[in-house]
Amino acid sequence: MTSSAPVGVFDSGLGGISVVRQIRTDLPHERILYFGDSANAPYGTKTPEQVRDLSFRIVEDFVEQGVKAVVIACNTATSSAVQELREHYDIPIIGMEPALKVACDRGHGERQSVIVAATPLTLRERKFAALMHRFEDAHTIHKQPCPRLVEIVERGELDDHDLVMRTLHDYFDQYDLAHTDSVVLGCTHFVFYRDYFRELLPNNVAIVDGNEGTARHLEVVLESLGKLAPEEQDGGVILRNSDPGERIAELAQQLLER
Repeated sequence: MTSSAPVGVFDSGLGGISVVRQIRTDLPHERILYFGDSANAPYGTKTPEQVRDLSFRIVEDFVEQGVKAVVIACNTATSSAVQELREHYDIPIIGMEPALKVACDRGHGERQSVIVAATPLTLRERKFAALMHRFEDAHTIHKQPCPRLVEIVERGELDDHDLVMRTLHDYFDQYDLAHTDSVVLGCTHFVFYRDYFRELLPNNVAIVDGNEGTARHLEVVLESLGKLAPEEQDGGVILRNSDPGERIAELAQQLLER
């Protein structure tokens, strides 16, 4: 497999396009094959076994297309499937987890109050429980499942300001936001809401996501293997989706260029 081979990126739907955008910015020479599984979205309300089966199907297809690495641009699929996928395939498989460490480290030793917004399954899985266990003694951590935020992106309603703000208030008005240090966007769909979160939250509250760290991790892994795309290569993105409808194709392109 050559360094000019593509990188496969997948998500339960359209949220992972936010990760593709970051990779395209940081690694402009890479060719990216993106697969969104919108026909089976959302993953966050499925069982771990269902998510594992769907993830294996997608990665198998990527391998047949000759990808040099796979990025699971989905916290839910990572928590349910990444270990088994790594055991089964001999290409690098890079997962994501809510950027809780980044949020806690912002305090430089001071106790932080952090809200982790994610899908129900991500917050229930053992992988997140282990992550949270590392920080919960020294910090105050609130888990907030936000399944409707996934649905709004998948329905193409991201520009409906009133709907989005009403939904955010439903989820976050229960918290003392004035004394919150950061909100972790623990689902790649939620990164598209960054401006809305900025409107909702006091200026002192940081908004943290894992996209930049994921792109950086991909770069480090490819470089260590001598598989970074050659600088003379023109990078690009091919978008595919399990939902063959024209609406999804147009929405995916809009999100890529948003």
